Amino acid sequence: MAHCNKLPMMFLALLAIGLLSSQAYGLAVMSIDIGSEWMKIAIVSPGVPMEIALNKESKRKTPVTISFRDGERTFGEDAQVVGTRFPKNSFSYILDLIGKPIDNPIVQLYKKRFPYYDIEADTERNTIVFRLDKDTTYTPEELLAQLLYKAKEFAQNSAGQKINEAVITVPGYFNQAERLALLQAAELADIKVLQLFNDYSAVALNYGIFHHKEINDTAHYIMFYDMGASSTTATVVGYQNIKTKERGFVETHPQVSILGVGYDRTLGGLEMQLRLRDYLAKEFDAMKKTKNSVFENPRALAKLFKESGRLKNVLSANADHYAQIEGLLDDQDFRLQVTREKFEELCADLFDRVSNPVKTALETSGLTMDIISQVVLVGAGTRVPKVQEKLSAFVKTELSKNINTDEAAALGAVYKAADLSQGFKVKKFITKDAVLFPIQIVFDRTVDDKVKQVRRTLFSKMNAYPQKKIITFNKHNQDFSFEVNYAELDYLPKEEIAAIGNLNISTITLTGVAEALAKHAKEGGESKGIKAHFSMDESGILNLVNVELVSEKTSIAADEEEGAFSKLGSTISKLFSGSNDKEPEKVEEPPKEDIKPVHEEPEYPGLKKEAEEKAKANNDSKPTEEKAENKTEKADKEKKPTIVTIKEPIEAKELKLGPQMLSNDKLATSQEKLQALNAYDKEKAKRESALNNLESFVIDAQQKLESDEYKAAIIAEDAEKIKQACNEVSEWLYEEGFEAPAETYEQKLTDLQKLTGDLYERVFEHRERPEALKGMVSMLNGSRVFLDNMRNLNVSAEIFTQVEIETLEKAINETQEYRDVVVKVTSETKLYEPVVYKVRDIANKMALLDREVKYLVNKAKIWKPKQEATKNNTEETGENKTNSGDSEAETKTSDNKDKAESERDDSETIETEETLELPPSDTTQSEKKESDDEHVEL
Repeated sequence: MAHCNKLPMMFLALLAIGLLSSQAYGLAVMSIDIGSEWMKIAIVSPGVPMEIALNKESKRKTPVTISFRDGERTFGEDAQVVGTRFPKNSFSYILDLIGKPIDNPIVQLYKKRFPYYDIEADTERNTIVFRLDKDTTYTPEELLAQLLYKAKEFAQNSAGQKINEAVITVPGYFNQAERLALLQAAELADIKVLQLFNDYSAVALNYGIFHHKEINDTAHYIMFYDMGASSTTATVVGYQNIKTKERGFVETHPQVSILGVGYDRTLGGLEMQLRLRDYLAKEFDAMKKTKNSVFENPRALAKLFKESGRLKNVLSANADHYAQIEGLLDDQDFRLQVTREKFEELCADLFDRVSNPVKTALETSGLTMDIISQVVLVGAGTRVPKVQEKLSAFVKTELSKNINTDEAAALGAVYKAADLSQGFKVKKFITKDAVLFPIQIVFDRTVDDKVKQVRRTLFSKMNAYPQKKIITFNKHNQDFSFEVNYAELDYLPKEEIAAIGNLNISTITLTGVAEALAKHAKEGGESKGIKAHFSMDESGILNLVNVELVSEKTSIAADEEEGAFSKLGSTISKLFSGSNDKEPEKVEEPPKEDIKPVHEEPEYPGLKKEAEEKAKANNDSKPTEEKAENKTEKADKEKKPTIVTIKEPIEAKELKLGPQMLSNDKLATSQEKLQALNAYDKEKAKRESALNNLESFVIDAQQKLESDEYKAAIIAEDAEKIKQACNEVSEWLYEEGFEAPAETYEQKLTDLQKLTGDLYERVFEHRERPEALKGMVSMLNGSRVFLDNMRNLNVSAEIFTQVEIETLEKAINETQEYRDVVVKVTSETKLYEPVVYKVRDIANKMALLDREVKYLVNKAKIWKPKQEATKNNTEETGENKTNSGDSEAETKTSDNKDKAESERDDSETIETEETLELPPSDTTQSEKKESDDEHVEL
């Protein structure tokens, strides 16, 4: 199951990623799979199809933990160490808190789990902040932004270049406020988010890439069961090849569609770890080793939490294990044997909830387990034996473990990042995501002097996205407002509905309605309603695109000025509007579905234009006589009344409800705060590097001066100066210089390098000179052999001139003389005296001889003997003709061969840049079912 064995296949599969242009060189993108407990970073860069970026400990995943202590900021494992001693200063499991008010059940549960944090309400934004001290607070977005910035550093260090674009995974159950908060955290981290990608969609994409051979025209279904640290998700997905029309022709691409999702926000490894922590705390208190309670000591509680995590992992593979901590509380040690049976007893109610997400996923997908080919395990929580036992009993099938539970989401997301970026080209794999929480429009309508509330569904449960929709208000003639809310959440448990928070997303107020209607009426237009355009983008975020009044008026003759634009407007209007505009407060539908409340914009508006162009081409191909006969008829048609569509923008103000994003002064303050922290860390890293370089140089110089090689290359007086300088720097470092700035360290290093420069150069010259002279002797011997061969060769006179031979002989003699002088001078020069003949001078002298020899060797290679004269002219003519023919044939053959070679090379280049084969499948073909889902090209 080891993913590392499969990764080379991915290199062949995926990214023969071709660079689109020479300017694309140097581009790189990344994905950040950030969870509650761990984050994994993957990168794609030129020459490296995709890989997991390592952190500074060279590990493939990093704890999502950040700590502040004594003005220092630490991340990952270093932050966990701080958190064990100072729990209040170390922040973990931050992702669960973004975009939530303080009264949200998830926030309240967090406060119960980690009572040592000081969490306050931000009443202005309806969110929370962590109080670090009396002068310092951090919002969850700010903490998350710092972790994302560190993730970007890891990616850049691995890629060896700057990276700014990323796909970030997000739990599929995140609502609008949570997704916007995550985007703002990325903005604070100076990351351009190409897309927020649902984590289960990223896993499904990664699985599809490695099992593409199982995908055909018949849909087959797989369930992914993902139990992470904080939550559990079950996802039903469908794989199928679909046909799409792109670039003017039909192509077949694999597609993964999200069909059903069930989740539990609070079921995961964290809750199991907390159960163990509390059990160990009670057992220690029961031992009565001290009067104090573990529950009242944050440091002791943090130590138990860390040990509980280790214990949980060990019990997944062993029947029992000892929990032990030295000096847990009041210098008292703790040691207790815990069995797997006891662990399962503590978490019995959690294991009973294992099947609930599966039930919800099946219900929302409308499928049953008998047509799902396999259940694939994802997430570290699925390694717990009892989880697998409960899940297997419910699904009644063997569980598959053929995916990397830690890295699947990161690798799937980085494939998507490469696809979305401008610098790479990947084999298309369509992802069709779905809306978890239905969204509706709520507005008031007055009927018979009574106000009636009307609800219209904008996005239904499991609607595919990205997608655009339009709602039309037909009977409003004055300014009005409407609300955008979550709806139809009865399929979720009550606690999950409560965790979503405020079910009201926004209130939209329209102004200038009466004025726009009057303007159109004056122009003779008949109102077709006020149309509000919405879009659900690739990140699952709902946006109000624009609001406009649409009217139609009749024109007797085509007007020259507005004819073309009117026709275009009419075409667009017909494309986006339905046939029931006159019914009160109905929402428009596309022509294919006449009686649904929301109009969905077609995905391929260009298809109609293409059809019109084909019709025009057919008409142009008709005989001239037929065109002449129809000329009068066409003129009559042009005189008939035409429908002209006119549009007027309506001002719309959207008030976001629930938790608010950072804006204006608060956003600027947060940016300045994080920039100051980053600048401090950068200066700290620079200072540490300079200090380390200076210390290393001092120690290295002191050691070298004790070696015989360096002693021989310096006089005692100069050696004493260097030793004294090194000792002074060393004493300064360990006294007042330990807190000096980086510039001071760099200056002292420069001074030492100047002092030792001559010594180091002499040692280098003495060490390398024998090898250089040995190379010169070898070259002289080879040159002399070549010179002798030139003189003894029968055809030498035809190849070389006498001047060339003499020139080579002169170069050999000069080089030999130079070598003899170097040997003599260096043997007479003391090792501590200045070097007269340096290695680079010897190399330059050798280069002159080498140039002469290479010139003559190349001349001999290209020389061809002259052809012998023929006995008579007739034979000579025939022979020349034959030779000419042969030459032509040879030339032609050579040209064809070169052409073939060129075509072969071009073919390989095209294949590399445009044709990306997915990796071979390594699993069996599963049961399949035809899919009736309509394809939506993303």
